[in-house]
Amino acid sequence: MLKDYLNIRRKIFLCGVIFIFIFLLTFWLYGLPLGAVLYPSALCTAAGAVFLAFDFASYRKHRNALKEIKSVTDAMLSAIVQTPPPEHEAWAEAMRTVISAHNDFSIQTKEKYTDMVTYYTVWAHQIKTPIASMRLILGGEDSELSRKASAELFRIEQYVDMVLAFLRLGSDTTDYVFSQHRLDDIVKQAVRKFRGEFIMRKLSLTLKLSETIVTTDEKWLSFVIEQVLSNALKYTKKGGITIKSTGDGKLTVSDTGIGILSHDLPRIFDNGYTGSNGRLDKSASGIGLYLCKRICRNLSHGISAVSEVGAGTTVTIDFSKQHPTSHD
Repeated sequence: MLKDYLNIRRKIFLCGVIFIFIFLLTFWLYGLPLGAVLYPSALCTAAGAVFLAFDFASYRKHRNALKEIKSVTDAMLSAIVQTPPPEHEAWAEAMRTVISAHNDFSIQTKEKYTDMVTYYTVWAHQIKTPIASMRLILGGEDSELSRKASAELFRIEQYVDMVLAFLRLGSDTTDYVFSQHRLDDIVKQAVRKFRGEFIMRKLSLTLKLSETIVTTDEKWLSFVIEQVLSNALKYTKKGGITIKSTGDGKLTVSDTGIGILSHDLPRIFDNGYTGSNGRLDKSASGIGLYLCKRICRNLSHGISAVSEVGAGTTVTIDFSKQHPTSHD
């Protein structure tokens, strides 16, 4: 820092040296005593040293502030330009203009985002009313057509829930409520929602659940399990699905579906990534597993997947970081 400071102030130092040279030359030409030369020279040097000390302190303050530019907030940036050195006044004025424009843009962007979230939240809640009405209508009859319509209606409701989850994850506030829950109860509750699809598609369901207690948010974990189940059902044409929980705090959902190609597997949790299978299924959005990953991160749960083409996929939700209590 000192080297940079001396380099920046080199013109001032050069002027100082020239002035001292002129000062000494003048005294020498007039033949003044040595004491008359050294005393004012010492005073000038002392005054210059004090000036440079204060100037270097100011430079160091602003240099340290600029080092924090990566994590700087608007308030911090405003503080930097409030009392700049005189030679930086033009720079500070330009920065004030930039900060003001940035603040105006941030306010406008936040207002637009808030309006968008409000609109889609209202829409998602309103669309649930006709969905509930249609479910009541379809519940009054039992036919192959009504069962298929009910399955598609359930899928629509899942997409609506996905929209709500996506909006809430981007919100400044969250509604996470952490407490201890029986994992098997949450799993069984999620499975019940898919019982019609299991029956209609003649797929088997195997539950191997231990009485594991986990610390989580029940609503958000249910969403994750439902999304994983929905994906497993979507790509499983025959065979079935096995859901297993173990005493070491892990829940696995295994299917006998088409599997995932090895080059797609590392990216299945990326936002919008559908992979080769998703491109064959035009309804795939690539959002479901991305939401699962984000939610699990917020809940401090791990989530991963292994797969073999033609043999199926296993998704694992890991609660072990929270040291769940197991009762075998």
